[in-house]
Amino acid sequence: MPADPPAALPRHVAIVMDGNGRWAKRQGMHRTFGHAAGEEALYRVVDAAIDLGLEALTVYGFSTENWTRPEEEVAYLMGLPGEVVAKRMAELHRRNVRVVVAGRRDGRVPASVLDHIDDAVARTATNTGLTFCIAFNYGGRAEITDAVRAILAKGLSPEEVDQDTISAHLYVPELPDPDLVIRTSGEVRWSNFLLWQAAYAEFVFVDTLWPDFRREHLVAALDEYARRERRFGGV
Repeated sequence: MPADPPAALPRHVAIVMDGNGRWAKRQGMHRTFGHAAGEEALYRVVDAAIDLGLEALTVYGFSTENWTRPEEEVAYLMGLPGEVVAKRMAELHRRNVRVVVAGRRDGRVPASVLDHIDDAVARTATNTGLTFCIAFNYGGRAEITDAVRAILAKGLSPEEVDQDTISAHLYVPELPDPDLVIRTSGEVRWSNFLLWQAAYAEFVFVDTLWPDFRREHLVAALDEYARRERRFGGV
């Protein structure tokens, strides 16, 4: 696999990190073992994104549908964002990474997790390097619903609402739309991820399970992206 980035880099790459459970099952281990291995894969990919010069990276950490998973697994996943930022905060800050989070802040998310997230966001707010966005307690339909509610709460008339209005009321409106969405593990689904923002994104589906995903897999996806001609609905 190629080790160097292609000449034409996307501004914003989004990743559905899929396959942790299946990876753990193949090792004869509990699903949480796969999530721990997936955390290490995330560190590798963030490092690669920084080195390659990406402007933004969004990862699907926990979806609004994941609450239906077994209680033990949900409890483990709830702690992951705090673990990620706590373990790597000093390094992320040193490397000029800005951390942002997209998702609902409802009562199901423990206050301790929100505290870790808020601290990471505040401490890195003025950094100008990679924007690392964690989609946590996130769903694309929920995000659009929340945007519409925010618009209605402002009392805007139908005539005042256009696509720019909706975009401005999304969870992280300052992020550019993703140019490339990668999904691991061989599954070919969108799974309620960035439904509004990814309208014209390029998609790359790879068979590699997320815990085995490395820099070379990211570079291969970037290389595939660079070979494509983006038309945005045109001829």
